[in-house]
Amino acid sequence: MDNNRTKMVGKVKVLLLLAIAMTLSLGVNFFQGNEVSLNVDGEIRKMVSYSSTVEELLEEEGIKLRRGAVVEPGLDALIKEKLEITIINPKDYTLIIGDETIKFRSLSSKVSDVLADADIAVGLKDFTKPSLDSTVKDGDTIELFRVVEVPRVEEAVIPFEKEIISNERLDRGVVNVLQEGKDGLRRSHINDIYVNGVFTSSVMISDTILEEPVSQVIEKGVNNIVLTSRGETRFKDTMILEATAYDLSYASTGKRPGDRYYGITATGTRARPGTVAVDPRVIPLGTKLYIQSLDGTKDYGFAIAEDVGGAIKGEKIDLFFNSATDVRYFGRRDVKVYILD
Repeated sequence: MDNNRTKMVGKVKVLLLLAIAMTLSLGVNFFQGNEVSLNVDGEIRKMVSYSSTVEELLEEEGIKLRRGAVVEPGLDALIKEKLEITIINPKDYTLIIGDETIKFRSLSSKVSDVLADADIAVGLKDFTKPSLDSTVKDGDTIELFRVVEVPRVEEAVIPFEKEIISNERLDRGVVNVLQEGKDGLRRSHINDIYVNGVFTSSVMISDTILEEPVSQVIEKGVNNIVLTSRGETRFKDTMILEATAYDLSYASTGKRPGDRYYGITATGTRARPGTVAVDPRVIPLGTKLYIQSLDGTKDYGFAIAEDVGGAIKGEKIDLFFNSATDVRYFGRRDVKVYILD
């Protein structure tokens, strides 16, 4: 009996010693702690934790999780040596798309990922501020600019050019058109660019000439010498005018001898051969002229624009003669008028 009792007491002592050893071992581990790495939204902290679980550690560190936060490993994971804990909190962003403003929460930090999380498609021409590959932080604003290209076709006239050829055999003022000019035609394909509905620019896609322009070729006289009864005389310009004739008769002037200003020109001179009436808007009064016949008859010759007439308007000229016979003989014909230097 005593022998059995002794054996039982021995077993109890062994069990007690084992329990004490285990308790001491757990206590040592408890007070020793575990080294862990805590990454909160990219901010990494190294620490020694005496917590049992991840949730307990976060509570002790005063770390608040936003709704929807991702914790790896989970909150109920046991703390162990060298454990790496990663926490990603969702961030609040303001998305501006044209006139629309959207408040959005996302776990992503890259602009393209945030927009994808918001189920917002970005077109090939669209762009953002900041750029799609930029990193944003909590509270940032992302602007999306919608780009639309509207094609159009535009046709435009290509004005013809003028080519002038000087001809010394022609009198100055004489102009002949040797070749008629013709405008060309071009067709352009253009894309008008609108950003968020506002026109910003145009891009030329193609430009095709449908019809080449044809230059106008003009022959211009440069000779400034006319052969007169006095020899060679220089002139500044020439023009072809319709010429009539007048004298001092009542039929020509509406005045009779004795009437006021009878025989007196508009410039106050006395009418005489060489006096001509003009439209001052075409030929200024006082201009020296040479009147050349175009029908082979004798030239009227040198003259001065000294008079005006009620019927002499525009490209017309009235030549003074001494007699009604000469007036009737002259009649109405075209003459070449040289504007002398």
